[in-house]
Amino acid sequence: MNNPKLPAHMRCIEFSDPGGPEKLVLRERPLPDLGSGEVLIAVHAAGVNRPDIIQRMGNYPPPPGASDLLGLEVSGTIIAVADGITTLAVGDTVCALISGGGYAQYVTAPAVTCLPIPSTLTMIEAAAIPETFFTVWHNVFERGALKAGEVFLVHGGSSGIGTAAIQLAKSFGSTVVATAGNDQKCEACQSLGADLVINYKNYDFAEEIRTKIPDKGVDVILDMVGRPYMSRNIRCLKTDGRLVNIAFLEGSKAEIDFMPIMLKRLILTGSTLRLRDPSFKEAIAEALKSHVWPLIEDNLIRPVVDSIFPLERAADAH
Repeated sequence: MNNPKLPAHMRCIEFSDPGGPEKLVLRERPLPDLGSGEVLIAVHAAGVNRPDIIQRMGNYPPPPGASDLLGLEVSGTIIAVADGITTLAVGDTVCALISGGGYAQYVTAPAVTCLPIPSTLTMIEAAAIPETFFTVWHNVFERGALKAGEVFLVHGGSSGIGTAAIQLAKSFGSTVVATAGNDQKCEACQSLGADLVINYKNYDFAEEIRTKIPDKGVDVILDMVGRPYMSRNIRCLKTDGRLVNIAFLEGSKAEIDFMPIMLKRLILTGSTLRLRDPSFKEAIAEALKSHVWPLIEDNLIRPVVDSIFPLERAADAH
């Protein structure tokens, strides 16, 4: 990329080998090259997500062709566009889903995964949208096919995924159940609209659902815990229920009984977005723009930002 108005180098966060947060260091490197169908963004803010932590620990390598830098979502201002792009222009402010590279002053992003900053949000708030909202929309409403009037359970309700899932499911007419690990987190889930919040450290969520949900079950579950929750998730699901796994923080292998899956006609599925091509993510971006952006503009949904750190304190953010 040859543009005399742009600096030759940028500040970014790197880690030379896997490990703890102390491995994250501030360094300089050349700006990323602008590829076909991409825009170059001057980053205002980048979201911190669990995949960043897992990658830092050496357990989630970036896909082929992706930046080796952490950061899957950003907000900022477009400062260059590839030839042929007519939907975006230099000076546009956007939030973007990327496959890596967000922990830097500049990052390239596919034009099709950039979305306009809602007028009701700050640039910092907008940076907390792409990774979580893309993930929730695809997994809950597309793979999980959650419909109005159904009961939805999300584990890790106070996480970035959880806070987005609670708000979206509630906004589209579902009864929402969430699990969280302490009273403060449970209160946060309730404040976002969850109808029932279960402290999983004090109660068996499957038993709580059986006794407190009128139909004694849920229609869709979004889970990122994995192994220890599998049998209880299956027990919680109603006939024709759907279990969607997007991570396995406590193990990817579990022993399951296929009998209830067959008898209740359950669907067990899952997905990861990072490996999918831009055209697949483009469809999700368009769905968000059509169905979710109006809710954000009306202040009915808002991303939750817990803490803010300057780039050089990325280790503290982790």
